Amino acid sequence: MLGWGGILRLCLANAAIGGLSALPVNLFNRLMTVELALPALLPGFLVALHYAVQLSRPVWGHRSDAKGGRTPFILGGVAVVGLGLVMTGWAIAYAPSTTVAISIWILAYALIGFGIGAAGTSFLALLATAVSDERKGAAATLAWLMLIAGAIAASVGSGIALKPYSPDRLMMVVPCVAIACFALSFIATWRTESRLGAVPAPSEPALGPAIRATLADPAARAFTGFVFLSILAFYLSELVLEPFAGHIHGLTPDASTKLSGGKDGASLLGMIAAGGLSTFGFGSLRFWAVAGCVISAVGLVGLGIGAALVPFTVILGLGNGLFVVGAIGSMMRLAAAQKGATGTRMGVFGASQAVAAGLAGLIATGTLDLARLTMSDATAYGVVFGLEALLFLAAAFVATRILHRPVAPQLQPGE
Repeated sequence: MLGWGGILRLCLANAAIGGLSALPVNLFNRLMTVELALPALLPGFLVALHYAVQLSRPVWGHRSDAKGGRTPFILGGVAVVGLGLVMTGWAIAYAPSTTVAISIWILAYALIGFGIGAAGTSFLALLATAVSDERKGAAATLAWLMLIAGAIAASVGSGIALKPYSPDRLMMVVPCVAIACFALSFIATWRTESRLGAVPAPSEPALGPAIRATLADPAARAFTGFVFLSILAFYLSELVLEPFAGHIHGLTPDASTKLSGGKDGASLLGMIAAGGLSTFGFGSLRFWAVAGCVISAVGLVGLGIGAALVPFTVILGLGNGLFVVGAIGSMMRLAAAQKGATGTRMGVFGASQAVAAGLAGLIATGTLDLARLTMSDATAYGVVFGLEALLFLAAAFVATRILHRPVAPQLQPGE
């Protein structure tokens, strides 16, 4: 098992993944829609594509089981994402026509999705087997905080480096980000697995039987459903909060951005609280996952019925933070519970997460647009928040079922 220093160093790989993941969603989205004046639907399609190809996560997880090591898949995945970023940047800067650019972007975003799937799944599988059960909550907190820190660093750093913007400058910045993230991943994984011993031989050598064995386990199958429901609810909230603050409460763009920042700050507090408390034995990881879902639902209901905006946004953020740590920590524990199948299990959970994240945008915006055709704006947003709250409560119910463990009767001598 890794000590705290080793856990912190390993989580640098997640910072690298977060940094690479930020550019397609933030920088490239802006450049395509503003500088190139292309329809916003195009980057939306490309982001959906990069989520869709992450259905390959079980493949990468199983291969990391079968090949006896996670590090090559982490480093290889990061390298593939970097290649996809460079291709995307080149097509934005120098493609001779929009048709050529779109063709390159489709291939590049597919590579980005494959790389994130391979690196992210293998990182979580390695973390799950490298950390003791009592430290999994704190490890999940560190991993998520590093992911966020990497995304912030890449977004802010590339934004500063791109002033003033030019195609040539773009093609200097993007490769530098890719190289820096690969170097960070190399430092994070250097000799880590050699200290942990060999990965157990896969319980199922072939992918199909390995996936079926994972889904045959009632706990793993139920947890896959929990991941889908909770992540779907989580990303629905992300997409409608700022428009809601503007349409219903009249907040200006800078004020709604501050509101989102307050929610994110509350999420960080929730993550730190769940990670710290679970490490010291106050509440199990699954308890915090359930509590986070319920508290998130309370925040959403408050927003939907027109209660005070700031307090219930903070409640939503706090619940999200508790849920994230509880869910990821529980995911690592369940994945590591089956020797020789940690990567496959993590891949199945990750595929469920990718599907939910990809569907969230379509469901949130589609539901809101349809509801606004026949209802007032306030009622339409209330419908969306109500749907999100129901999804969180359904996820909490599933997680509660997972928590149930029958207790064997205690027999007295002679009985």
